[in-house]
Amino acid sequence: MGAVAGRDLGALVRDLVSYAEARGLVGAADRAWAHNAVLEAVGACGPGPDPDWLLADGPAAGAGDGLDLEAALAALADVAVANGCARDTASGRDRAAMRAMGVLTPRPSQVADAFRRLAAEGGPRAATDWFYRLCCDVGYVRRQAIARNLAWTTPTRWGELEVTVNLSKPEKDPRDIAAAGAAPAGGDVYPACQLCVENEGHPGRPADAPGGEHPARQNLRIVPIRLGGERWGLQYSPYAYFDEHCIAMSARHRPMHVDRQALSCLLDFVDLFPHYFVGSNADLPIVGGSILSHDHFQGGAHEFPMMRAGVDATFRVAGSPRVSGEVLVWPLSVLRLRSNDRGELLEACVRVLDAWRSWSDPVAGVVCRTPDGVPHNTVTPVVRRVGDAYEAYLALRCNVTSEEHPLGVFHPHAERHHIKRENIGLIEVMGLAILPPRLKGELAAVRDVLLEGRAAGSGADGVRAALGADGLAASHADWAADVYARRADELDGGRCEEVLRDEVGRVFAGVLEDAGVFKWDDEGRAAQRRFVEALG
Repeated sequence: MGAVAGRDLGALVRDLVSYAEARGLVGAADRAWAHNAVLEAVGACGPGPDPDWLLADGPAAGAGDGLDLEAALAALADVAVANGCARDTASGRDRAAMRAMGVLTPRPSQVADAFRRLAAEGGPRAATDWFYRLCCDVGYVRRQAIARNLAWTTPTRWGELEVTVNLSKPEKDPRDIAAAGAAPAGGDVYPACQLCVENEGHPGRPADAPGGEHPARQNLRIVPIRLGGERWGLQYSPYAYFDEHCIAMSARHRPMHVDRQALSCLLDFVDLFPHYFVGSNADLPIVGGSILSHDHFQGGAHEFPMMRAGVDATFRVAGSPRVSGEVLVWPLSVLRLRSNDRGELLEACVRVLDAWRSWSDPVAGVVCRTPDGVPHNTVTPVVRRVGDAYEAYLALRCNVTSEEHPLGVFHPHAERHHIKRENIGLIEVMGLAILPPRLKGELAAVRDVLLEGRAAGSGADGVRAALGADGLAASHADWAADVYARRADELDGGRCEEVLRDEVGRVFAGVLEDAGVFKWDDEGRAAQRRFVEALG
Protein backbone atom coordinates (compact mmCIF):
# COMPACT_ATOMS: atom_id res chain seq x y z
CA MET A 1 0.00 0.00 0.00
CA GLY A 2 1.44 3.37 -0.93
CA ALA A 3 1.56 6.53 1.15
CA VAL A 4 -1.81 7.64 2.54
CA ALA A 5 -3.12 11.08 1.53
CA GLY A 6 -4.04 13.61 4.23
CA ARG A 7 -7.80 13.11 3.94
CA ASP A 8 -7.38 9.34 3.90
CA LEU A 9 -5.06 9.51 6.90
CA GLY A 10 -7.73 11.38 8.86
CA ALA A 11 -10.31 8.72 8.06
CA LEU A 12 -7.84 5.96 8.88
CA VAL A 13 -7.02 7.43 12.30
CA ARG A 14 -10.72 8.06 12.98
CA ASP A 15 -11.58 4.46 12.14
CA LEU A 16 -8.77 3.08 14.31
CA VAL A 17 -9.79 5.22 17.28
CA SER A 18 -13.44 4.22 16.75
CA TYR A 19 -12.35 0.59 16.70
CA ALA A 20 -10.48 1.09 19.97
CA GLU A 21 -13.48 2.83 21.52
CA ALA A 22 -15.86 0.07 20.43
CA ARG A 23 -13.64 -2.48 22.19
CA GLY A 24 -13.30 -0.50 25.38
CA LEU A 25 -9.63 0.36 24.88
CA VAL A 26 -10.31 4.12 25.05
CA GLY A 27 -13.35 6.20 26.00
CA ALA A 28 -15.34 8.83 24.13
CA ALA A 29 -13.54 11.54 26.11
CA ASP A 30 -10.23 10.21 24.75
CA ARG A 31 -11.03 10.82 21.06
CA ALA A 32 -9.02 14.00 20.49
CA TRP A 33 -6.08 12.74 22.55
CA ALA A 34 -6.15 9.32 20.82
CA HIS A 35 -6.32 10.96 17.37
CA ASN A 36 -3.27 13.09 18.13
CA ALA A 37 -1.36 10.27 19.78
CA VAL A 38 -1.77 8.04 16.69
CA LEU A 39 -0.67 10.92 14.44
CA GLU A 40 2.44 11.44 16.55
CA ALA A 41 3.22 7.72 16.45
CA VAL A 42 3.49 7.85 12.64
CA GLY A 43 5.28 11.19 12.45
CA ALA A 44 2.30 13.31 11.38
CA CYS A 45 0.89 16.58 12.75
CA GLY A 46 -2.46 16.48 10.94
CA PRO A 47 -5.07 16.38 9.62
CA GLY A 48 -7.39 17.24 12.46
CA PRO A 49 -10.34 15.08 13.47
CA ASP A 50 -13.79 15.44 11.93
CA PRO A 51 -15.71 17.70 14.38
CA ASP A 52 -18.95 15.72 13.97
CA TRP A 53 -17.12 12.52 14.91
CA LEU A 54 -15.14 14.17 17.68
CA LEU A 55 -18.18 15.73 19.38
CA ALA A 56 -20.72 12.98 18.78
CA ASP A 57 -22.60 11.77 21.82
CA GLY A 58 -22.62 8.03 22.42
CA PRO A 59 -20.54 5.51 20.45
CA ALA A 60 -18.33 6.98 17.76
CA ALA A 61 -19.42 6.59 14.18
CA GLY A 62 -16.80 4.85 12.08
CA ALA A 63 -15.30 1.48 11.50
CA GLY A 64 -16.10 -0.15 14.84
CA ASP A 65 -16.35 -3.89 14.37
CA GLY A 66 -15.79 -3.62 10.63
CA LEU A 67 -12.16 -2.46 10.78
CA ASP A 68 -9.51 -4.72 9.26
CA LEU A 69 -6.93 -4.06 12.00
CA GLU A 70 -4.01 -5.64 10.18
CA ALA A 71 -4.65 -3.57 7.04
CA ALA A 72 -5.17 -0.37 9.03
CA LEU A 73 -1.91 -0.79 10.92
CA ALA A 74 -0.08 -1.60 7.68
CA ALA A 75 -1.43 1.63 6.17
CA LEU A 76 -0.25 3.61 9.18
CA ALA A 77 3.17 1.99 8.86
CA ASP A 78 3.24 3.31 5.25
CA VAL A 79 2.65 6.79 6.64
CA ALA A 80 5.46 6.37 9.17
CA VAL A 81 7.86 5.25 6.43
CA ALA A 82 6.85 8.18 4.20
CA ASN A 83 7.38 10.58 7.10
CA GLY A 84 10.84 9.20 7.80
CA CYS A 85 10.10 7.87 11.27
CA ALA A 86 10.19 4.18 10.35
CA ARG A 87 12.53 2.08 8.25
CA ASP A 88 11.25 0.66 5.00
CA THR A 89 11.79 -2.95 6.11
CA ALA A 90 9.43 -5.59 7.48
CA SER A 91 10.65 -5.11 11.05
CA GLY A 92 10.67 -1.31 10.69
CA ARG A 93 7.07 -1.29 9.53
CA ASP A 94 6.06 -3.63 12.33
CA ARG A 95 7.66 -1.38 14.93
CA ALA A 96 5.74 1.59 13.50
CA ALA A 97 2.45 -0.34 13.51
CA MET A 98 2.92 -1.49 17.10
CA ARG A 99 3.86 2.05 18.16
CA ALA A 100 0.54 3.30 16.77
CA MET A 101 -1.45 0.51 18.42
CA GLY A 102 0.44 0.86 21.67
CA VAL A 103 -0.91 4.34 22.34
CA LEU A 104 -4.46 2.91 22.23
CA THR A 105 -3.71 -0.04 24.50
CA PRO A 106 -4.76 0.34 28.16
CA ARG A 107 -1.93 0.81 30.63
CA PRO A 108 -0.62 -2.31 32.42
CA SER A 109 -2.04 -1.19 35.76
CA GLN A 110 -5.50 -0.79 34.22
CA VAL A 111 -5.28 -4.26 32.68
CA ALA A 112 -4.10 -5.85 35.93
CA ASP A 113 -6.85 -4.13 37.94
CA ALA A 114 -9.56 -5.23 35.50
CA PHE A 115 -8.23 -8.80 35.48
CA ARG A 116 -8.26 -9.02 39.29
CA ARG A 117 -11.76 -7.52 39.46
CA LEU A 118 -13.16 -9.92 36.88
CA ALA A 119 -11.51 -12.89 38.58
CA ALA A 120 -13.04 -11.87 41.91
CA GLU A 121 -16.50 -11.27 40.46
CA GLY A 122 -16.81 -13.95 37.78
CA GLY A 123 -14.00 -16.42 38.41
CA PRO A 124 -10.75 -17.15 36.56
CA ARG A 125 -12.39 -18.09 33.26
CA ALA A 126 -14.17 -14.73 33.05
CA ALA A 127 -10.84 -13.00 33.68
CA THR A 128 -8.90 -14.96 31.06
CA ASP A 129 -11.73 -14.64 28.51
CA TRP A 130 -11.55 -10.88 28.87
CA PHE A 131 -7.74 -10.74 28.84
CA TYR A 132 -7.45 -12.96 25.77
CA ARG A 133 -10.01 -10.87 23.89
CA LEU A 134 -8.08 -7.72 24.84
CA CYS A 135 -4.80 -9.18 23.54
CA CYS A 136 -6.54 -10.01 20.26
CA ASP A 137 -8.25 -6.62 20.02
CA VAL A 138 -4.99 -4.70 20.44
CA GLY A 139 -3.32 -6.82 17.77
CA TYR A 140 -0.81 -8.51 20.06
CA VAL A 141 -2.28 -11.93 19.29
CA ARG A 142 -2.00 -11.91 15.50
CA ARG A 143 -5.26 -13.64 14.64
CA GLN A 144 -5.10 -12.93 10.91
CA ALA A 145 -1.53 -14.18 10.68
CA ILE A 146 -2.37 -17.30 12.69
CA ALA A 147 -5.26 -18.03 10.32
CA ARG A 148 -2.73 -18.39 7.48
CA ASN A 149 -1.19 -21.48 9.09
CA LEU A 150 -1.88 -24.81 7.41
CA ALA A 151 -3.49 -27.29 9.81
CA TRP A 152 -4.87 -30.81 9.63
CA THR A 153 -5.13 -34.07 11.57
CA THR A 154 -3.79 -37.49 10.64
CA PRO A 155 -5.00 -40.87 11.97
CA THR A 156 -2.13 -42.99 13.31
CA ARG A 157 -1.69 -45.94 15.64
CA TRP A 158 -1.41 -43.30 18.39
CA GLY A 159 -4.74 -41.70 17.56
CA GLU A 160 -5.41 -38.49 15.62
CA LEU A 161 -2.23 -36.40 15.57
CA GLU A 162 -2.44 -32.67 14.86
CA VAL A 163 -0.19 -31.02 12.28
CA THR A 164 0.49 -27.36 11.55
CA VAL A 165 2.78 -25.70 9.04
CA ASN A 166 3.65 -22.47 10.77
CA LEU A 167 3.17 -19.59 8.32
CA SER A 168 2.17 -16.94 10.88
CA LYS A 169 5.57 -15.64 11.91
CA PRO A 170 6.81 -13.13 9.31
CA GLU A 171 9.75 -14.20 7.20
CA LYS A 172 12.99 -12.28 7.56
CA ASP A 173 13.32 -9.26 5.28
CA PRO A 174 16.64 -9.49 3.33
CA ARG A 175 17.37 -5.90 4.31
CA ASP A 176 17.01 -6.80 7.99
CA ILE A 177 19.28 -9.81 7.50
CA ALA A 178 21.92 -7.61 5.85
CA ALA A 179 21.64 -5.05 8.65
CA ALA A 180 22.09 -7.76 11.27
CA GLY A 181 25.49 -8.55 9.81
CA ALA A 182 26.59 -4.99 10.58
CA ALA A 183 25.29 -4.98 14.16
CA PRO A 184 27.86 -4.07 16.84
CA ALA A 185 28.94 -7.06 18.92
CA GLY A 186 28.89 -7.36 22.69
CA GLY A 187 27.41 -5.04 25.30
CA ASP A 188 24.44 -5.42 27.61
CA VAL A 189 21.23 -6.46 25.88
CA TYR A 190 17.90 -5.09 27.07
CA PRO A 191 15.55 -6.85 27.42
CA ALA A 192 17.66 -9.91 28.08
CA CYS A 193 15.28 -12.10 26.03
CA GLN A 194 11.82 -12.02 24.48
CA LEU A 195 10.25 -13.60 27.58
CA CYS A 196 11.34 -10.98 30.10
CA VAL A 197 8.55 -8.98 31.72
CA GLU A 198 10.53 -5.87 30.75
CA ASN A 199 9.30 -6.41 27.18
CA GLU A 200 5.99 -4.81 28.13
CA GLY A 201 5.88 -1.54 26.17
CA HIS A 202 9.37 -1.94 24.67
CA PRO A 203 9.75 -0.13 21.31
CA GLY A 204 11.87 -2.85 19.71
CA ARG A 205 15.05 -2.25 17.77
CA PRO A 206 16.38 -2.87 14.26
CA ALA A 207 18.73 -5.64 13.26
CA ASP A 208 21.80 -3.37 13.17
CA ALA A 209 21.28 -2.01 16.69
CA PRO A 210 23.52 -3.16 19.54
CA GLY A 211 22.07 -6.44 20.73
CA GLY A 212 20.46 -7.17 17.35
CA GLU A 213 16.84 -7.12 16.27
CA HIS A 214 14.11 -7.18 18.90
CA PRO A 215 10.37 -7.03 18.17
CA ALA A 216 8.22 -4.10 19.23
CA ARG A 217 6.03 -4.79 22.25
CA GLN A 218 4.12 -1.55 22.88
CA ASN A 219 0.81 -3.46 22.79
CA LEU A 220 1.99 -6.33 25.00
CA ARG A 221 0.24 -6.60 28.35
CA ILE A 222 1.29 -8.98 31.12
CA VAL A 223 -0.92 -9.80 34.09
CA PRO A 224 1.02 -10.28 37.34
CA ILE A 225 0.44 -13.66 38.99
CA ARG A 226 2.17 -15.52 41.82
CA LEU A 227 3.58 -19.01 41.45
CA GLY A 228 5.66 -20.65 44.15
CA GLY A 229 5.39 -17.50 46.24
CA GLU A 230 7.18 -15.47 43.56
CA ARG A 231 6.15 -12.84 41.01
CA TRP A 232 5.42 -14.26 37.56
CA GLY A 233 3.62 -12.84 34.56
CA LEU A 234 0.83 -14.19 32.35
CA GLN A 235 0.62 -13.24 28.69
CA TYR A 236 -0.69 -14.76 25.47
CA SER A 237 1.51 -15.90 22.61
CA PRO A 238 1.39 -13.53 19.61
CA TYR A 239 1.66 -16.46 17.17
CA ALA A 240 -0.50 -18.99 19.00
CA TYR A 241 -0.24 -22.67 18.12
CA PHE A 242 -3.50 -23.67 19.86
CA ASP A 243 -6.53 -22.27 21.68
CA GLU A 244 -5.65 -19.45 24.11
CA HIS A 245 -1.95 -20.29 23.95
CA CYS A 246 -0.56 -18.53 27.01
CA ILE A 247 2.87 -18.13 28.56
CA ALA A 248 3.72 -17.81 32.23
CA MET A 249 7.21 -16.47 32.82
CA SER A 250 9.25 -15.71 35.89
CA ALA A 251 9.66 -12.00 36.58
CA ARG A 252 13.39 -12.71 36.87
CA HIS A 253 15.55 -13.69 33.91
CA ARG A 254 16.92 -17.05 35.03
CA PRO A 255 17.43 -20.42 33.33
CA MET A 256 14.66 -22.97 33.00
CA HIS A 257 14.69 -25.78 35.54
CA VAL A 258 12.53 -28.85 36.09
CA ASP A 259 12.52 -29.75 39.80
CA ARG A 260 10.27 -29.73 42.85
CA GLN A 261 9.90 -25.95 42.71
CA ALA A 262 8.90 -25.99 39.02
CA LEU A 263 6.41 -28.83 39.54
CA SER A 264 4.88 -26.98 42.48
CA CYS A 265 4.56 -23.86 40.31
CA LEU A 266 2.72 -25.88 37.65
CA LEU A 267 0.25 -27.01 40.30
CA ASP A 268 -0.12 -23.41 41.50
CA PHE A 269 -0.95 -22.39 37.94
CA VAL A 270 -3.80 -24.86 37.53
CA ASP A 271 -5.12 -23.86 40.96
CA LEU A 272 -5.29 -20.28 39.65
CA PHE A 273 -6.62 -21.30 36.22
CA PRO A 274 -8.28 -24.72 36.47
CA HIS A 275 -9.66 -24.39 32.92
CA TYR A 276 -6.14 -24.32 31.43
CA PHE A 277 -3.46 -26.99 31.17
CA VAL A 278 0.13 -25.90 31.78
CA GLY A 279 3.47 -27.49 30.99
CA SER A 280 7.18 -26.89 30.86
CA ASN A 281 9.71 -27.72 28.22
CA ALA A 282 12.48 -30.01 29.35
CA ASP A 283 15.47 -28.20 30.84
CA LEU A 284 18.26 -29.80 28.80
CA PRO A 285 19.54 -29.12 25.28
CA ILE A 286 18.24 -31.27 22.39
CA VAL A 287 15.13 -32.33 24.31
CA GLY A 288 14.36 -28.83 25.60
CA GLY A 289 12.55 -25.92 24.01
CA SER A 290 13.98 -23.02 22.05
CA ILE A 291 14.40 -20.62 25.01
CA LEU A 292 16.19 -22.36 27.88
CA SER A 293 17.56 -19.07 29.24
CA HIS A 294 14.29 -17.89 30.81
CA ASP A 295 12.19 -19.82 33.30
CA HIS A 296 8.72 -20.13 31.75
CA PHE A 297 5.73 -22.39 31.13
CA GLN A 298 3.16 -22.67 28.36
CA GLY A 299 -0.53 -23.40 28.72
CA GLY A 300 -3.96 -22.86 27.27
CA ALA A 301 -7.43 -24.21 26.68
CA HIS A 302 -6.54 -26.99 24.23
CA GLU A 303 -6.95 -30.74 24.77
CA PHE A 304 -4.05 -32.47 23.04
CA PRO A 305 -3.92 -35.95 21.51
CA MET A 306 -1.65 -37.17 24.35
CA MET A 307 -4.39 -36.38 26.84
CA ARG A 308 -6.73 -38.75 24.99
CA ALA A 309 -4.20 -41.61 24.82
CA GLY A 310 -5.12 -45.08 26.02
CA VAL A 311 -3.56 -46.85 29.00
CA ASP A 312 -1.05 -49.66 28.59
CA ALA A 313 -0.39 -50.46 32.25
CA THR A 314 -0.98 -49.14 35.75
CA PHE A 315 1.46 -48.75 38.65
CA ARG A 316 1.87 -47.25 42.10
CA VAL A 317 4.46 -44.83 43.45
CA ALA A 318 5.95 -45.64 46.85
CA GLY A 319 4.82 -43.28 49.58
CA SER A 320 1.87 -41.95 47.56
CA PRO A 321 -1.04 -44.35 48.12
CA ARG A 322 -3.63 -41.85 46.87
CA VAL A 323 -1.86 -41.44 43.52
CA SER A 324 -2.67 -43.70 40.58
CA GLY A 325 -0.03 -44.17 37.89
CA GLU A 326 -0.57 -45.12 34.24
CA VAL A 327 1.74 -45.86 31.33
CA LEU A 328 0.15 -44.23 28.30
CA VAL A 329 -0.09 -45.76 24.86
CA TRP A 330 1.91 -42.96 23.31
CA PRO A 331 5.01 -42.82 21.08
CA LEU A 332 7.01 -40.98 23.72
CA SER A 333 7.43 -42.60 27.11
CA VAL A 334 4.76 -40.83 29.16
CA LEU A 335 3.59 -41.60 32.69
CA ARG A 336 0.33 -40.09 33.90
CA LEU A 337 -0.16 -39.57 37.64
CA ARG A 338 -3.61 -38.71 38.98
CA SER A 339 -4.83 -37.76 42.45
CA ASN A 340 -7.26 -35.53 44.31
CA ASP A 341 -4.47 -34.85 46.81
CA ARG A 342 -2.22 -32.12 45.44
CA GLY A 343 0.55 -32.61 48.00
CA GLU A 344 0.74 -36.34 47.45
CA LEU A 345 0.75 -35.89 43.68
CA LEU A 346 3.66 -33.46 43.95
CA GLU A 347 5.64 -35.96 46.03
CA ALA A 348 4.96 -38.69 43.47
CA CYS A 349 6.06 -36.45 40.60
CA VAL A 350 9.29 -35.59 42.43
CA ARG A 351 9.96 -39.27 43.08
CA VAL A 352 9.53 -40.09 39.37
CA LEU A 353 11.77 -37.17 38.37
CA ASP A 354 14.50 -38.04 40.85
CA ALA A 355 14.39 -41.72 39.88
CA TRP A 356 14.61 -40.87 36.18
CA ARG A 357 17.48 -38.42 36.59
CA SER A 358 19.59 -41.24 38.06
CA TRP A 359 18.31 -44.04 35.80
CA SER A 360 20.56 -45.78 33.29
CA ASP A 361 19.57 -48.74 31.14
CA PRO A 362 22.24 -49.72 28.62
CA VAL A 363 19.86 -52.13 26.87
CA ALA A 364 17.50 -49.21 26.12
CA GLY A 365 20.35 -46.81 25.33
CA VAL A 366 19.60 -44.63 28.36
CA VAL A 367 22.61 -43.11 30.14
CA CYS A 368 21.76 -40.75 32.99
CA ARG A 369 24.98 -38.73 32.92
CA THR A 370 28.45 -38.52 31.43
CA PRO A 371 31.48 -39.72 33.42
CA ASP A 372 32.18 -36.11 34.42
CA GLY A 373 28.64 -35.63 35.74
CA VAL A 374 26.82 -33.85 32.90
CA PRO A 375 23.12 -34.91 33.15
CA HIS A 376 21.24 -36.52 30.27
CA ASN A 377 17.84 -37.32 31.78
CA THR A 378 14.94 -35.01 32.56
CA VAL A 379 11.18 -34.83 31.97
CA THR A 380 8.74 -32.71 30.02
CA PRO A 381 5.96 -32.16 32.60
CA VAL A 382 2.34 -31.21 31.88
CA VAL A 383 -0.36 -30.61 34.50
CA ARG A 384 -4.11 -30.07 34.29
CA ARG A 385 -7.23 -30.30 36.42
CA VAL A 386 -10.02 -32.75 35.58
CA GLY A 387 -12.88 -32.05 37.94
CA ASP A 388 -11.49 -32.24 41.46
CA ALA A 389 -8.48 -34.31 40.39
CA TYR A 390 -5.02 -33.23 39.34
CA GLU A 391 -3.34 -34.96 36.41
CA ALA A 392 0.40 -34.82 35.80
CA TYR A 393 1.94 -36.12 32.57
CA LEU A 394 5.66 -36.81 32.78
CA ALA A 395 7.34 -37.49 29.43
CA LEU A 396 10.70 -39.16 30.06
CA ARG A 397 13.46 -37.48 28.03
CA CYS A 398 17.12 -38.33 27.41
CA ASN A 399 19.52 -36.22 25.34
CA VAL A 400 22.32 -38.71 24.69
CA THR A 401 24.00 -38.64 21.27
CA SER A 402 25.89 -41.22 19.24
CA GLU A 403 27.93 -41.45 16.07
CA GLU A 404 24.84 -42.70 14.23
CA HIS A 405 22.66 -39.97 15.73
CA PRO A 406 24.90 -36.96 16.48
CA LEU A 407 21.91 -34.65 16.95
CA GLY A 408 20.38 -36.96 19.54
CA VAL A 409 19.51 -40.63 19.86
CA PHE A 410 16.01 -39.67 21.06
CA HIS A 411 15.60 -36.86 18.54
CA PRO A 412 14.12 -36.93 15.00
CA HIS A 413 16.33 -39.27 13.02
CA ALA A 414 18.05 -38.16 9.83
CA GLU A 415 15.61 -39.86 7.46
CA ARG A 416 12.85 -37.61 8.83
CA HIS A 417 14.76 -34.31 8.75
CA HIS A 418 13.21 -33.41 5.40
CA ILE A 419 9.99 -32.89 7.37
CA LYS A 420 11.19 -32.15 10.91
CA ARG A 421 14.73 -31.50 12.14
CA GLU A 422 14.10 -29.20 15.10
CA ASN A 423 13.81 -30.15 18.77
CA ILE A 424 10.69 -31.92 19.99
CA GLY A 425 9.41 -29.59 22.66
CA LEU A 426 6.42 -29.45 24.95
CA ILE A 427 3.74 -28.85 22.31
CA GLU A 428 4.94 -31.61 20.01
CA VAL A 429 5.36 -34.04 22.91
CA MET A 430 1.58 -33.71 23.33
CA GLY A 431 0.87 -34.55 19.67
CA LEU A 432 0.79 -31.21 17.81
CA ALA A 433 3.44 -30.90 15.09
CA ILE A 434 4.85 -27.44 14.43
CA LEU A 435 6.47 -27.74 11.02
CA PRO A 436 8.62 -25.13 9.26
CA PRO A 437 7.11 -22.76 6.64
CA ARG A 438 9.44 -24.09 3.91
CA LEU A 439 7.15 -27.10 3.65
CA LYS A 440 4.38 -25.12 1.99
CA GLY A 441 6.43 -24.57 -1.17
CA GLU A 442 8.29 -27.86 -0.99
CA LEU A 443 5.17 -30.01 -0.68
CA ALA A 444 3.55 -28.08 -3.53
CA ALA A 445 6.58 -28.94 -5.69
CA VAL A 446 6.36 -32.60 -4.62
CA ARG A 447 2.67 -32.67 -5.50
CA ASP A 448 3.36 -31.32 -8.98
CA VAL A 449 6.06 -33.91 -9.67
CA LEU A 450 3.88 -36.77 -8.42
CA LEU A 451 0.94 -35.66 -10.56
CA GLU A 452 3.15 -35.34 -13.60
CA GLY A 453 4.56 -38.81 -12.94
CA ARG A 454 1.13 -40.33 -12.61
CA ALA A 455 -0.10 -38.65 -15.79
CA ALA A 456 2.94 -39.99 -17.65
CA GLY A 457 2.63 -43.47 -16.15
CA SER A 458 6.13 -43.22 -14.63
CA GLY A 459 7.50 -45.76 -12.21
CA ALA A 460 8.80 -44.93 -8.73
CA ASP A 461 12.42 -44.71 -9.91
CA GLY A 462 11.52 -42.21 -12.62
CA VAL A 463 9.56 -40.13 -10.13
CA ARG A 464 12.49 -40.24 -7.70
CA ALA A 465 14.79 -38.90 -10.39
CA ALA A 466 12.35 -36.11 -11.25
CA LEU A 467 12.03 -35.18 -7.60
CA GLY A 468 15.80 -35.10 -7.21
CA ALA A 469 16.09 -32.72 -10.16
CA ASP A 470 13.61 -30.25 -8.64
CA GLY A 471 15.24 -27.74 -6.29
CA LEU A 472 12.27 -27.52 -3.94
CA ALA A 473 11.34 -31.21 -3.98
CA ALA A 474 14.82 -32.77 -3.89
CA SER A 475 15.11 -33.19 -0.12
CA HIS A 476 11.85 -35.22 -0.16
CA ALA A 477 12.81 -37.48 -3.11
CA ASP A 478 13.15 -40.83 -1.33
CA TRP A 479 10.10 -40.29 0.88
CA ALA A 480 7.87 -39.00 -1.91
CA ALA A 481 8.94 -41.76 -4.30
CA ASP A 482 7.94 -44.29 -1.64
CA VAL A 483 4.57 -42.55 -1.26
CA TYR A 484 4.18 -42.75 -5.04
CA ALA A 485 5.04 -46.46 -5.09
CA ARG A 486 2.43 -47.23 -2.42
CA ARG A 487 -0.35 -44.80 -3.28
CA ALA A 488 -0.05 -43.79 -6.94
CA ASP A 489 -3.64 -44.82 -7.59
CA GLU A 490 -4.84 -42.21 -5.08
CA LEU A 491 -2.85 -39.35 -6.56
CA ASP A 492 -5.45 -37.72 -8.74
CA GLY A 493 -5.69 -33.95 -8.76
CA GLY A 494 -8.23 -33.76 -5.98
CA ARG A 495 -6.62 -36.26 -3.62
CA CYS A 496 -2.90 -35.67 -4.00
CA GLU A 497 -2.65 -32.95 -1.37
CA GLU A 498 -4.73 -34.99 1.08
CA VAL A 499 -2.44 -38.00 0.57
CA LEU A 500 0.67 -35.88 1.13
CA ARG A 501 -0.74 -34.36 4.30
CA ASP A 502 -1.62 -37.83 5.55
CA GLU A 503 1.93 -39.01 4.86
CA VAL A 504 3.44 -35.95 6.57
CA GLY A 505 1.37 -36.80 9.64
CA ARG A 506 2.76 -40.32 9.56
CA VAL A 507 6.29 -38.92 9.44
CA PHE A 508 5.45 -36.85 12.51
CA ALA A 509 4.30 -40.04 14.25
CA GLY A 510 7.72 -41.49 13.41
CA VAL A 511 9.41 -38.37 14.79
CA LEU A 512 7.62 -38.88 18.11
CA GLU A 513 8.57 -42.55 18.10
CA ASP A 514 12.21 -41.52 17.63
CA ALA A 515 11.89 -39.29 20.72
CA GLY A 516 10.50 -42.10 22.89
CA VAL A 517 13.14 -43.61 25.17
CA PHE A 518 11.29 -46.91 25.66
CA LYS A 519 10.24 -48.26 22.28
CA TRP A 520 7.05 -50.19 21.59
CA ASP A 521 8.71 -53.55 21.01
CA ASP A 522 9.28 -56.37 23.48
CA GLU A 523 12.67 -55.01 24.54
CA GLY A 524 11.32 -51.48 25.02
CA ARG A 525 8.30 -52.67 27.01
CA ALA A 526 10.54 -54.70 29.29
CA ALA A 527 12.78 -51.67 29.82
CA GLN A 528 9.78 -49.48 30.69
CA ARG A 529 8.55 -52.08 33.18
CA ARG A 530 11.97 -52.09 34.87
CA PHE A 531 11.77 -48.36 35.46
CA VAL A 532 8.13 -48.34 36.59
CA GLU A 533 8.72 -51.21 39.02
CA ALA A 534 11.56 -49.23 40.59
CA LEU A 535 9.05 -46.52 41.56
CA GLY A 536 6.95 -48.80 43.75
